[in-house]
Amino acid sequence: MADGSPDTPTSKATVPTPSEVRRAYQEELQPGERSVLWSWLGFTVTFAAVRAITYSIRSGGTRFHNVSIGGIHLHHYMWGIGMVSAVGGLAVAGCERKRRHPLTGVVYGSGLALIVDEFALLLDLKDVYWASQGRVSVDLGVGMVALGGTGLSIRPILSRLARDRGLTRR
Repeated sequence: MADGSPDTPTSKATVPTPSEVRRAYQEELQPGERSVLWSWLGFTVTFAAVRAITYSIRSGGTRFHNVSIGGIHLHHYMWGIGMVSAVGGLAVAGCERKRRHPLTGVVYGSGLALIVDEFALLLDLKDVYWASQGRVSVDLGVGMVALGGTGLSIRPILSRLARDRGLTRR
């Protein structure tokens, strides 16, 4: 039977409840750290979604399609620049509460992912998005960075949840 000491496992369930995760999030992360976490989550989810969507467009037979106006393709880096610019405007003119809001972090991370995904196009000003040279390695590299950043940002929460379950020492 567990006696509650740090060396004795507790009888808590292995999977934390949503309220335990929320409490750990609020108690373990300062507002700036929360913004960083939301930025990484926004980047990771957006990058993965954009890769999946663009691969499905390229393979055909999907409901997704490129966005064009007047026959001119609107690359997704343009939306990313708009999103990052909006966050920049908020950073310059917004109050602290708005700058640290989770949505601000998500918009920044998502916008950055849209830009990074088409970075070769921005550098060369040519649409080399689907060039075979290194496309898979770039996808994997950016994906690993995204997951790594998200993992590092969420580490205090995961450590707290593990401590609460007696899985680590305090």
